[in-house]
Amino acid sequence: MSDIIVSIQNLEKTYKTESESLTILKNLNLEIEKGKKVTIVGESGSGKSTFLNIIGGLDNATSGLVRCGEYDLSRLDENKLSLYRSHFLGLIFQFHYLLKDFTALENAFLPALMAGCSKKEASEKARQLLCDVGLEKRLDHLPSQLSGGERQRVAVARALINDPELILADEPTGNLDPQNAKIIGDLLFSMADKYNKTLFLVTHDMNLAKKGDFSYSIKGGQLERVEA
Repeated sequence: MSDIIVSIQNLEKTYKTESESLTILKNLNLEIEKGKKVTIVGESGSGKSTFLNIIGGLDNATSGLVRCGEYDLSRLDENKLSLYRSHFLGLIFQFHYLLKDFTALENAFLPALMAGCSKKEASEKARQLLCDVGLEKRLDHLPSQLSGGERQRVAVARALINDPELILADEPTGNLDPQNAKIIGDLLFSMADKYNKTLFLVTHDMNLAKKGDFSYSIKGGQLERVEA
């Protein structure tokens, strides 16, 4: 059985208006094996987030093949896309998107409840993950009672709650001070290692980018390997 978990062939993304056409990604190819950590860097507007959104099923490619695990994203209807995002993916964004009236524990276990877990099982899984990210004493705190770094730790735990194959992180340290940015960056890689997850991480932080098994830059719509 192939160990390739992400296969992208001749990917193109073009935005069109009545007056112009802008190609963000073109002839982009990539194959990544299960368990690898990949970082993507590049200038603002280069297409990093667009690339991640296509892998995440949040945006559509104009042409080309994007296959993640057994999922061919071009062939998925909305129901199957929802299944893909809730079971195969863990998503982490620059902003934590925690629900303000729910505790850290509740925010972490909510995706498991939505995926059909019992409340007891979901709560137990979330409790373990929150302990893994160092929040064992903050389980019952609301987001307003947590620091920015702590809120992002909850987001990391939440992303792992449904045991996804692939973690997508878009500038997860972008809103944090340097100290917390390093803590969250290190945590992402350690959690991916602990749970044997494949990680795609978009970042402006070159020190964080160097932690990847592979690092790429998007230039002219294509991926270029960045050597350490």
